[in-house]
Amino acid sequence: MIYASEYATRGSWGMSFLAEPREVPGLRAALRMRLALWGLSDLAEAAQTCVTELTSNVITHVGIGTPATLVLSAGGAYLRIEMHDPDARALPTLLDSGFDSESGRGMGLIDAVTDHRWGVSLRRDSKVVWCELVMGLVSKGGEASGPPVMGRLEVAGAEQVAIDLIGDLLHWLRARGCDPGETLDRAHMRFVAEVGTAE
Repeated sequence: MIYASEYATRGSWGMSFLAEPREVPGLRAALRMRLALWGLSDLAEAAQTCVTELTSNVITHVGIGTPATLVLSAGGAYLRIEMHDPDARALPTLLDSGFDSESGRGMGLIDAVTDHRWGVSLRRDSKVVWCELVMGLVSKGGEASGPPVMGRLEVAGAEQVAIDLIGDLLHWLRARGCDPGETLDRAHMRFVAEVGTAE
């Protein structure tokens, strides 16, 4: 079960979760929303690929149900994606696996998507597997800059991101036996109550 643990500074965000296949859609949806808020939607597809493969590596090589943490940071010219897990022994390997191989392609895919910008940081009882994507944000002076201030999304774009995220989360809840309609009703009641309180 995903439990959010956000790092509040602009340009850094994290989410802790248990490494299970059913958590991947929720991770991908949260990642896409965060990148949209940072004005980095153009990186969403590549970033989601990286997160899917990094999560799969934890599931396959460390174990299903392993506590893990996804951390994103945006600064300078790169979006950095980190996957933290508690096993410093199970290290990712870049294999020269064939096109038809059913395993061993994860880090090869990350290597290709990130243009060889990935690595592993070892700690006493844990590790961080990281990769970086070029943000392509350039300031007026020609230097790479960090993400734009949150909230610069155009209304139409923000609305579509919200619809996509809500849809993904409803699928995620349904897969766990929850009633999506009931969830939407409860969310709407809360929204109406909060709007009424604010006014």
